[in-house]
Amino acid sequence: MTETRLRTWTHAGGYSLAAVFIAILALQNLRYGFYSLFYLGLAMAAVLLVGLAYTVICRRHQLSAPGHAILLTLINAGLAASVVTLDAPGIGHWAAPLVVLNLLILPLRHGLLLSAALLIPMLLVSWFTSPLVAALNLTGGLLLLLAITAWYAWHYDHMAESAKDLALTDPVTGAQNPRFLDETLQKEISRAIATGHPLSMIALDLDHAEEIRTLHGTQGLQTLLRNITRQLFDIIRAGDSLYSGDDAMFFLVLPFTPEEGVRVIAERIRRSISEQEWPEVGPVAISLGCTTRSSDDTQAETLKARALQAMAEARQRGADTAWFISGEPAQA
Repeated sequence: MTETRLRTWTHAGGYSLAAVFIAILALQNLRYGFYSLFYLGLAMAAVLLVGLAYTVICRRHQLSAPGHAILLTLINAGLAASVVTLDAPGIGHWAAPLVVLNLLILPLRHGLLLSAALLIPMLLVSWFTSPLVAALNLTGGLLLLLAITAWYAWHYDHMAESAKDLALTDPVTGAQNPRFLDETLQKEISRAIATGHPLSMIALDLDHAEEIRTLHGTQGLQTLLRNITRQLFDIIRAGDSLYSGDDAMFFLVLPFTPEEGVRVIAERIRRSISEQEWPEVGPVAISLGCTTRSSDDTQAETLKARALQAMAEARQRGADTAWFISGEPAQA
């Protein structure tokens, strides 16, 4: 299940349960003759049903649907105003479903601010108008509910962010996941075409990777690749991106980098990797293939294939080599 679909089901369930809860409270107040609370409950239930309908209509855009904030602000403001203006016993309990909705549907910080804006006047009125025991029970119950729901919302956001990071990064090397390479490269090509800025790419492969695997095992090779990844992240600039490839291969996408720049970066990488004494493995060698986008390069596959061709040429010329294959310079 995607995060968008999960959010849709969560939002729809939250609105539905809150509407049922408020409707039951409204019917109970009608039974005892509290008509003002009955009409307030009907209005709140109606807004919650509007939120349910909005969730269904915007089910494909739940991660960026701004209408939830408007609806929840409206219903929270209505209840807060009713607490201050109506002399109604037990109205403080109506805040419970709204606190849960605020934190489940809105971003955590916004949900906390909206819940605080609702609870502060409600609890102040309770302390001034209700018996001490009732005020303590209401305060403790609502604050406990706020804490538990906020913890759940924080934990969910943390887990979702962790899952997103795992999807974006290669768990072996720590570089970005290779399945996003073609998409990112195509976007950078489109931007280079629109702005006229140069775009370069480097394909890098660890020489003798199979021999390293045989001598030091798969774990030893993976540790080496993670260390190389950290070294590469220290070398590349902000705005550059690093992707893992097959086996012991890496790709670097270098926006705003002309031919002279990619040659300098490739040589800096080659020297940094080859002159390093890597733990348990010792010195290693790499082959680098470099290229710069030409005016004819409009597809990611073309630029990537030329970088791989340059890397193969570097390998043929011996280990620890960088080779550049040029195309026609991109026009500004």
